[in-house]
Amino acid sequence: MSLAQYGASLVIGIVFVVAGGAKVARGVEWPSQARQMGVPSWLAAIVPWWEIVVGSLIIAGLGTPLPELAAGTTLIVFTGLIARLLRRGEHPPCSCFGAWSSAPLGVRHIVRNAAFLAITAVAIA
Repeated sequence: MSLAQYGASLVIGIVFVVAGGAKVARGVEWPSQARQMGVPSWLAAIVPWWEIVVGSLIIAGLGTPLPELAAGTTLIVFTGLIARLLRRGEHPPCSCFGAWSSAPLGVRHIVRNAAFLAITAVAIA
């Protein structure tokens, strides 16, 4: 693994762990905000733990490249959801990073996710 791949893996792993942890710390607000984005309650309950597990596996370097592929797939799904909401003119609060992100969804969230996807691609390459 090159230094660039290692750095990219570390960055995306930390992003996922922080995002999941922030959602857990948000408590009941995260599932409520997720429902505003059209996420079913059962899935909203799983997302933070999925992010924490995927991010932890990436940081630990376990199962490479599967956790990185899971992170990329997750980011694609999240980005698709955001794009769909924006196309419909809906701008619910972004709770991507729990209490740290309550601004309404916008194009900047798609750009941010594209950057995360680029970092993930470096980690996988």
